[in-house]
Amino acid sequence: MVIKRIPFISALFLAMLTITTAQASIRDLAEIQAAGVLRHIGIPYANFVTKYPQGDKIIHGGMDTELIQAFAAHLGVKYEYVPAKWSNVFGKLTGRNAQFNNNKITYGEPQSIEGDIIANGATTLEWRKEVIDFSDDYFPSAVWLVSRSDSDLQPIRPSGSLEKDIAQVKSLLNKRDVLAMKQSCLDPDLYNLELTGANIIFPVKERKLNEMIPAILNHDADSTLLDVPDTLIALEKWPGKIKVIGPISFEQRMAVGFRKESPELRKAFNAYLKQIRADGAYNQIVQKYYPSVFHFYPKFFATSSAVK
Repeated sequence: MVIKRIPFISALFLAMLTITTAQASIRDLAEIQAAGVLRHIGIPYANFVTKYPQGDKIIHGGMDTELIQAFAAHLGVKYEYVPAKWSNVFGKLTGRNAQFNNNKITYGEPQSIEGDIIANGATTLEWRKEVIDFSDDYFPSAVWLVSRSDSDLQPIRPSGSLEKDIAQVKSLLNKRDVLAMKQSCLDPDLYNLELTGANIIFPVKERKLNEMIPAILNHDADSTLLDVPDTLIALEKWPGKIKVIGPISFEQRMAVGFRKESPELRKAFNAYLKQIRADGAYNQIVQKYYPSVFHFYPKFFATSSAVK
């Protein structure tokens, strides 16, 4: 009897040890400053987090990387990048991964916490707000339907009502192949696309958001869901090859993610963000990575000083 219980006891001990380790890794502002390092969890995405080889190393850059590096310097601590994927990013922050399936949140097993802050153009979706806390909004977005230029789908004529425009775009989707992605802002469940009659296509393997346009150019689908940042980049990268049909979602916002146990770190970041938006430094960072966004969202960025 005793021998048979050993595996169970060992498993229980390991589970308790994992939970204890995760709890010990929960840090707020004071602990981060004492440790002298801010750990930035990021996923390569659009121009928010990029990576490129430099000799034998992989160097990370992008708008959010630069923003968090500057925030770390503001706090007087070192910066550290922690790579992640959409499938594990929340677990690396909170110690327990979370995913959104069939319109509900499912949680994984406890795991080690690896970072203090998520910054990679994360959309502030309602289900994500139950898992983590977000900073003040720092980038505008939305989800659009994008197709190849040779598609018989035609861009809608704006009606002056975003609700009517979305309904008009959805009315075009019946029996259309539309590429989408779970666990992201391109999740069709968020927009009730199953009611449109569209044939929703998911990647056969984990695909990055910046691979959606190459997929439709390769005729994997007629069109794809795509958010504003990726669309702006795609229009510049593939001029004349794609077109925006119209909106699938209402306006969305992006923000930086924090553990719910790190309120002081979130407060410090919000104060820093407010400061750099007021003095124009934030707009200068945005200008480097998304110069065309000022044309699409002038009111959002008008809260900052003019770009120098």
